Amino acid sequence: MKRTILSLTATAAALAAVTGVAAVAAPGGERAAAPAGGTWLPVQRSTLVCPAPSSSEVAETAYTAFSPPGAAAGADTRKGTAQLLPTGTVADSHGNPAGKGGKDAKGKGGKGGAADSGGPRTVPPPDTKPVVPLQQAGKPVVATTDSPGAPALAGSAEGVPAPGWTVQQTTAVAAGSGRGLQGLSCTAPDTQFWFPGVSTAAGRTDYVHLTNPDPAPAVVDLEMRGKDGPLTAGGGGEDITVPPHTTVPVLLSTLTGSPADGAALHVSVRSGRIGAAVQAADAKAGGDWLPPAADPSASVVLPGIPADATDVQLVAVAPGDSDADLTVQLATPTGLITPTGLDSLHVKSGMTTTVDLKDVTKGEAGSLVLTPADGTAGAPVTAALKVVRGKGDNQETAFIPATRPVETRGTVADNRAKGGTLTLVAPTKGKDAKVKVTASAGSGGGPPVSKTYTVKGGTSLAVPPPQPSGLKGAYALTVEPQPGSGPVHAARMLALPQGGVPAFTIQPLPDDRGSVLVPTAGQDLSLLTR
Repeated sequence: MKRTILSLTATAAALAAVTGVAAVAAPGGERAAAPAGGTWLPVQRSTLVCPAPSSSEVAETAYTAFSPPGAAAGADTRKGTAQLLPTGTVADSHGNPAGKGGKDAKGKGGKGGAADSGGPRTVPPPDTKPVVPLQQAGKPVVATTDSPGAPALAGSAEGVPAPGWTVQQTTAVAAGSGRGLQGLSCTAPDTQFWFPGVSTAAGRTDYVHLTNPDPAPAVVDLEMRGKDGPLTAGGGGEDITVPPHTTVPVLLSTLTGSPADGAALHVSVRSGRIGAAVQAADAKAGGDWLPPAADPSASVVLPGIPADATDVQLVAVAPGDSDADLTVQLATPTGLITPTGLDSLHVKSGMTTTVDLKDVTKGEAGSLVLTPADGTAGAPVTAALKVVRGKGDNQETAFIPATRPVETRGTVADNRAKGGTLTLVAPTKGKDAKVKVTASAGSGGGPPVSKTYTVKGGTSLAVPPPQPSGLKGAYALTVEPQPGSGPVHAARMLALPQGGVPAFTIQPLPDDRGSVLVPTAGQDLSLLTR
């Protein structure tokens, strides 16, 4: 790596513009120790994007925005703001989202975005009013919509609300393909994303939503991999232009030559940056959002498999040049166990491997832990779980991606008075995790409350989360490892049954990366990067 020396002034100017996603972390997700003279400071600006929630006429969406309270040392104590604004949408000449169908759906997602009598065009948002504007930390703000034309959103938080700013998008779809509960923590823009668990099989309709929050175009490549290697046909996923302040939904089946289940999607950005998420709808088993998985690494943790899961499918991908041999274990409340018949897992380089774990939890909630098999170097992998609850016509699906550990703090918004389950997993034997969990004030009333949990190393703990007394509205949960704690990963399940359908959604709580390491004047920046 080229070693570059910058002054503190130049460094601070550059770092002040980045989001929490750019906070420096060491390999494996542990927070980097500050070099002599370096200082961790709260980010001053965060950016998030939320994809268009649903085109269903029988869908209702709630947006819940939140920022944790408490100004850390070095924080800008001036008042700040946080808000999302509607974006435009690239559509074909028939008004369909890119790749949705019709003679213009080529899978290229609206290259260029200019109005054209036969090609894709950009449809402006229905209005430009801010959504869930947040002016103070510590109390959530909620907005709702039942419009089938609700657009994607993009925006930023500046000043006090910026560190840890979180927006949850929760959609209840009453009927049709993908019916059930669809939830997503709106994503920070980046340049690389992995989505193991996508599918183009019969009965599945998967879209990747690419949203550009910036004033310059972004250029994106999409690549799909399956059990035999690359699936993307004829370069259909290359050179997709996402215009400024615009979203491009791409139907994944337009990228492949034949149907494929248990696939992985790789999104890479040539120029600019985007937010990305996959909306997966199943004709029989509901659907949900599949968020990006943690970056490939030697070990993977997938937290929060429900106790009553009726079917669990693991999809792992090894994107590097080496095969991966993995030990698969289920972290239970009492320890790590090996699922029946799955002593090891081999994932070939550049390919995916799918394993049907069936009802692996057998009435006891748990989390899946993948580690390098004994004697192996640990090739990088990433993974996701498709989780099904219910049976027959009353099945519902959610996804659990590989999740980064909570290093300093992680937050999930839109918790309700009923239906919540918080999972905390300490994946390493002998390294117990001690975690403080804070329930924020309710959006309509109820004071905040905190509770501390200890999770024994090698176990997974699933509990009803704490909530404000006299709760009115929704609230946020913030997870903070305490001094001396071992590694911990977290997820939240929200279950809101719809008649006989056990509608639910699962959101991981990775570290919010609300701080950035600022070097001293003249310090070698290569010491701050990995």
